[in-house]
Amino acid sequence: MATISLSGIAKSFGDTRVLNTIDLDVEDGEFLTLVGPSGCGKSTLLRIIAGLEAPSGGGVDIGGRDVTAVRPADRNLAMVFQSYALYPHLTVAENMMTPLKLRDLSFWERFPILGPVLARGKHRALRDQVDETAGVLKIDPLLDRKPGQLSGGQRQRAALGRAMVRKPVAFLMDEPLSNLDAALRVHMRAELAELHRALGTTFIYVTHDQAEALTMSDRMAVMMHGDILQLDNPRRVYGDPADLRVAEFVGSPKINVLPGDADSDGRLSFLGLPVKRRIAGSHGGISIGIRPEHLRLSGAGEGALSGIVRHVEHLGSDIFLHVDIADGAHRLVARATPAEAERISIADPVNVAQVDGAAMAFAAEGHRLRFSEFGAASRETPQMDKAVA
Repeated sequence: MATISLSGIAKSFGDTRVLNTIDLDVEDGEFLTLVGPSGCGKSTLLRIIAGLEAPSGGGVDIGGRDVTAVRPADRNLAMVFQSYALYPHLTVAENMMTPLKLRDLSFWERFPILGPVLARGKHRALRDQVDETAGVLKIDPLLDRKPGQLSGGQRQRAALGRAMVRKPVAFLMDEPLSNLDAALRVHMRAELAELHRALGTTFIYVTHDQAEALTMSDRMAVMMHGDILQLDNPRRVYGDPADLRVAEFVGSPKINVLPGDADSDGRLSFLGLPVKRRIAGSHGGISIGIRPEHLRLSGAGEGALSGIVRHVEHLGSDIFLHVDIADGAHRLVARATPAEAERISIADPVNVAQVDGAAMAFAAEGHRLRFSEFGAASRETPQMDKAVA
């Protein structure tokens, strides 16, 4: 195991800039997820760590050793791809043994018939390593099958086994669950998280699926347009986003974003409702963000917005109401309890109020505005011990 450090990593393809001076330190044994929309540069960054792409600038350090110019085979990293990349004509055991043969056996020792005779002990040791890894992944009964005889989840475990058997210093995973169905993805998320805890090895995981990032990561790096906008643990990234783009990307359904106003004393409001916080200084184009779970159904009156239900979204334990506000220009998504949803139909009038202290404010450029009862506002790095408006 080892730490992985990226310093000033930049990448361009011709005139197209893909990565903009990325600095990132991955701790030994950490599960770090690179998450962002398609085209944000996350897979390119992973390939640079693996050595499959050369950076246009900056360096890669693994375990205190500069590996920027070191070829991929000598970095002792294991990469798991979206396509699994299993050899279709080999069994699972043979697929898992292939990287060991390439690393540990000579040309003649790898020869199909002659090799096991010349190096019987080495071949037995390799098979023992395969059996040990298969036991960890619980794929012992699959070792004699070929990839075409496996389900999607079984192929995923076989690909993981081929990577694990080498005992790499880190695993690099590029959207490995995207080919699986929804139920199997949920199951494999839990399996991957448990496997990481059991191995204690560094995982760097690339995905565009925020649910994967939120449920598996020790830390997640939200990337957009070649930059890391926020690097923190999932709880803080969701509950305390540093940028409006992070707030809108992380969370399903999306955060409600509404135009805000500030009076001469810095008191904020949106659509005529007070936020009950203050900001210092002059900020034009303020936006107020409120998560759907921080809106509640209420009676008519002060502190509530009136609207019409246009859609009811049933997600099992969670039910979300899509409400067109009476001003005709905005729509809110609010979470309702099952009991409340039973009484509500499409086109019913409802009143929606905010949960006190749950709103967030963002400046016109997108950065988070920090509030206090005394009117202090800043662009500081988010901290959970500070009041969240």
